[in-house]
Amino acid sequence: MSRPMLATLIGLIGFALYVALVMWLADWVLLWHWAAQVPFFAVAGVAWVWPVMRLMYWGAGVAPPPKGRRRRR
Repeated sequence: MSRPMLATLIGLIGFALYVALVMWLADWVLLWHWAAQVPFFAVAGVAWVWPVMRLMYWGAGVAPPPKGRRRRR
């Protein structure tokens, strides 16, 4: 199986598991005060981005850009 196909399969399965986990945790979080719910849903809404970003670089076969270096225009 090719690397992009494997990355796609891993990404879809991983995202489905992540959504299931967040929904399971949300059952308890919805009982909390709204001020405590906001940070949970804010973090849960974007936490999947970092693993997927690394997976996309791996699937494309390229190295991610070095951390802390910004390109100047």
